Amino acid sequence: MATQHFDQSVDYVIVGAGSAGSVLANRLSASGTHQVLVLEFGGKDNSIFIQMPTAFSIPLNMARFDWQLHTAPEPGLKGRTLHQARGKVIGGSSSINGMAYVRGCAGDYEEWVELGAEGWGYADVLPYFKRAEDCLYGEDAYRSTGGQVGVCNGNNMQNPLYRAFIEAGQQAGYGKTEDYNGYRQEGFCRMDMSVRDGVRSSTANAYLKPALGRANLHLQMHALTTRVLLDGKRAVGIEYRQGGKTYRVEARSEVILSASAFNSPKLLMLSGIGPAAHLREHGIEVVHDLPGVGENLHDHLEVWVQQACTQKITLNGWLNPFGQLLIGARWFFFKSGLGASNQFESNGYIRSRAGLKYPDLQYHFLAGAIAYDGSSATKGHGFQVHLGANKPKSRGRLRLKSSDPSAAPEIFFNYLQEEEDKQAYRDGLRLTREIFAQKAFDPYRGPEVSPGDKVQSDAEIDNWVAESAETAYHPCGSCRMGTDPLAVVDPQCRVHGIENLRVVDSSVMPAVTNGNINAPTIMIGEKAADHILGVPLLKPLDSPVFFAPDWENSQRQRATS
Repeated sequence: MATQHFDQSVDYVIVGAGSAGSVLANRLSASGTHQVLVLEFGGKDNSIFIQMPTAFSIPLNMARFDWQLHTAPEPGLKGRTLHQARGKVIGGSSSINGMAYVRGCAGDYEEWVELGAEGWGYADVLPYFKRAEDCLYGEDAYRSTGGQVGVCNGNNMQNPLYRAFIEAGQQAGYGKTEDYNGYRQEGFCRMDMSVRDGVRSSTANAYLKPALGRANLHLQMHALTTRVLLDGKRAVGIEYRQGGKTYRVEARSEVILSASAFNSPKLLMLSGIGPAAHLREHGIEVVHDLPGVGENLHDHLEVWVQQACTQKITLNGWLNPFGQLLIGARWFFFKSGLGASNQFESNGYIRSRAGLKYPDLQYHFLAGAIAYDGSSATKGHGFQVHLGANKPKSRGRLRLKSSDPSAAPEIFFNYLQEEEDKQAYRDGLRLTREIFAQKAFDPYRGPEVSPGDKVQSDAEIDNWVAESAETAYHPCGSCRMGTDPLAVVDPQCRVHGIENLRVVDSSVMPAVTNGNINAPTIMIGEKAADHILGVPLLKPLDSPVFFAPDWENSQRQRATS
């Protein structure tokens, strides 16, 4: 290739100032010795709707902050297309997500290693989770203080329904865990959220903004990255558009894609790296035939099981304009009250059947009955649990619709294609109803609102899930880490077959974790930063982990009611 002209030269170019990209921006620039450029298509995050935790459903649906991506029609969901919100703003999806802080369980990382991600076992990743965290509860073998991301429980379960959910889980025989992000995930517990002093603890707030005063860190907003610049099979820079002009930046050390499970594989393909036949369909010159790019795409679905509440104590009572004004005013002046919480203050993790060593179902409990995106609410008072079957077997793919960098990719998750995924929801709904039937809910439980008494058989449950399930916004896996022919990056996040190019975001996950994926994505950024800098990795922590003693034969412990 002829000598390329560059408008700028730095050591590292990071594409995406999101959950992993902001971590990298901070860590790679910390020594002051490397020139780091971050390219972000979105803009500033200075909106009350982003910073006030309870308002998270608003930016989730705003074109200013969201890429406005949608799936292709999903056969498993009766041909429905789902909105796949991704943050188009500094902090990325950590600026518009629900702030649930869930690391996943030890078994998730054992699975990563089994799938080829050597060095990413639980003992390996635990110190990076700890490095990232400033936990309000203090330090122990699993948790840490003094890190970047503030973690707390919001309003400490002041509403009695949160405590009733935990108690009901115990009565149903699942046990209580003191810390689902610590020794034991399985069981029922207060829920963690990434909130500090009443404000969203996004990676923009936690990592990026504190580092922007460094002379060696540069942020370009409203910059659409169009492709990776290559010299043969070596990444040498990035091309991007901003304000109607095209710019080229040289990366003297590395190019790092942290652009999401959708945009990182898209950029690889636009750059000639991906499945050769597909690239040729769009007239893209094949630089490196890497068939796994865009494959293995998967996500969490969730359904909402709603009950009427016989006492007027739920969040539904605050949904009127006056109530919302009071919430907003208290938060604005004091950063406290309902505005300082995402309202998911208790949760649970159970196994859907015997023979599973670790949980595969997740519950977020909400002391109200309202859609996740705020679009609809139950009349009167109610409460709900978000049920997720979190270890799906079904896999989809991401493909280009066009060689135009501004065009959205084709996103297809293939939800519920595998029978095991359907069975997990059948089991999950029945187990949820059993939990809601426990003594702890007797003072509060009215009729079931959703799905309702008419949904009982396997076929009826399958139909309800297909018609009502929504994404939990946890896309991952499309640039899978591993060493086999369909892996895209190696265990140091380096793209196979291309020098000086890495992918660092949720797309590298070999398999989704049992829980929300923001905390694991931040961890990936933390660990990848050490790989990139070539510094010694943090020492593995062999902290013990819980699994049910009779997991091969029992779905739960004995019931207490």
